[in-house]
Amino acid sequence: MNNLCAEIGWKSINHEGEQLCGDHVDIIEQDENSTVIVLADGLGSGVKASILSTLTSKIISTMMAEGLPLEECVATIAATLPICSVRGVAYSTFTIIHLINNETAEIIQYDNPHVIMIRDCEPFKYTETELNIGGKNIFKSQIKLQEGDVFVAMSDGCPHAGIGTAFNFGWKRDDIADFMSGLVPVGYTAKTLSTMLVDECDKLYGGHPGDDATACVVKIRKREPMNLLFGPPRNPDDCDRMMSLFFSKEGKHIICGGTTSSIAAKYLGKPLKASLNFEQSDVPPIAEIEGVDLVTEGVITINKVIEYAKDALGKNELYEEWGFKRDGA
Repeated sequence: MNNLCAEIGWKSINHEGEQLCGDHVDIIEQDENSTVIVLADGLGSGVKASILSTLTSKIISTMMAEGLPLEECVATIAATLPICSVRGVAYSTFTIIHLINNETAEIIQYDNPHVIMIRDCEPFKYTETELNIGGKNIFKSQIKLQEGDVFVAMSDGCPHAGIGTAFNFGWKRDDIADFMSGLVPVGYTAKTLSTMLVDECDKLYGGHPGDDATACVVKIRKREPMNLLFGPPRNPDDCDRMMSLFFSKEGKHIICGGTTSSIAAKYLGKPLKASLNFEQSDVPPIAEIEGVDLVTEGVITINKVIEYAKDALGKNELYEEWGFKRDGA
């Protein structure tokens, strides 16, 4: 096992007037280090498109996670998708990013905008091999992963943004690549990068999206083990044993709560210093103990962290708060 891991985040906006999104993202972890990510875009918009994209992403991600060949996945989709009564076809585009042991990315693309790859904060052109499987032209790539690599998969609602308004021919893929390259060095999370891209698409649509738009970002970074200690032991005699176990762990160390912080300071033989440099916030100020990466208040701060986490897993509307503020949460 190497020391790399994949951070994955995605965001969608619906076609104006539709309650369901015609795009769908499925993520299946084969094991701790291998993941299958599928972004599917169903024909049209609304309920029919949602059914097509959901079936496509579920079938492909499940079959590939079980090690079945791509040819069998494509054949299964063709035999399974319901045929549209209006257009007479069963159609859904898809993008597959298969992370293998966090060492290699296998990218498989059918009729979606091609995945943007950013390496060393610049757009990176990767090699593609064209295959014909079941009458479909499919592009396949194998890429050796490096720390800092970022992959941006998207539905065609992203490059179609701004057609006839901001741009004559939409937001071109190369321009999207330049836009994302400018954001990557800042250090945003994968979820925030996808949110910022889709929010920009929404602006180009003038707040009235003419298509479903989805972006899925995969960010390759080093693993960062984190150890969180919250609350003293039930038996005061166990304090030293608890602290010894906590500080023996690899990675960053975060302590929450006044009592726990005092116990840690005593164990380390270091003073507990309240920080006077804190933002006006609904989160209490942090403190400092030499040898501890972060010292915070307890219940209020943890509740705020949970609020941010729930939002990040949902609409991610608070990313400007937790992404830029420097309080304990």
